[in-house]
Amino acid sequence: MADTNRSDVPTVICDDVHIVYRVNTGGGGKGSATAALSRIVGRGKAEVTRGVRKVHAVRGVTFTAYRGEAIGLIGSNGSGKSTLLRAVAGLLPTESGKVYTDGQPSLLGVNAALMNDLTGERNVILGGLAMGMSREEVRSRYQGIVDFSGINEKGDFISLPMRTYSSGMGARLRFAIAAAKNHDVLLIDEALATGDRKFQIRSEERIRELRKEAGTVFLVSHSNKSIRDTCDRVLWLEKGQLLMDGPTDEVLKAYERETAR
Repeated sequence: MADTNRSDVPTVICDDVHIVYRVNTGGGGKGSATAALSRIVGRGKAEVTRGVRKVHAVRGVTFTAYRGEAIGLIGSNGSGKSTLLRAVAGLLPTESGKVYTDGQPSLLGVNAALMNDLTGERNVILGGLAMGMSREEVRSRYQGIVDFSGINEKGDFISLPMRTYSSGMGARLRFAIAAAKNHDVLLIDEALATGDRKFQIRSEERIRELRKEAGTVFLVSHSNKSIRDTCDRVLWLEKGQLLMDGPTDEVLKAYERETAR
């Protein structure tokens, strides 16, 4: 995909970012928090010092993102993709290095703080307000959000509590709420893996619209097709390190060659 939307205005700068998780080893065992952490960031290098387990999840990552870019993050499970997104969103502190952002990053599913005991309708309203929309803006965009999510296509699910939704329905509604607002920086973690191809196409079209409206979009996905259809640039992480940063086709071809071995 040609990079026709990018401006020269930086929105995110990561400067030699390191992120380290620390967990008290406690009693150990397969059911412990340490074991759970090991599964989540299994490929990160871990060390144990005085009963504290350290996992170096992100190692010296440096890049600059610009307005109008859609940037894909790829890599095997545990490579640091989601951890890096959370750091850019300001939800994780860096061990060393700095993250600079222009505007407020929005991590999909966090800013739209949905509640399982409330109906989808109430969650649309609360999610919109949580992202800074006025009540008038939420009302004017409400039906568009519901239609975009597609959760009412097989019944009046929007009037039911979200605990009755499948995980895919919940993810689609979260994306629809987040995508209803223009963002300086929108961070999306696997949202396009949910739903049918029709929803994925709508989502990809909306991401392109957000870019045209001067925003920056980051997308973590295990679907190379979604990355190709959506992003003009890709960051490839493995074991917390940035292996490659470049045009989508170039990076994905290198990644596919490596994973095919």
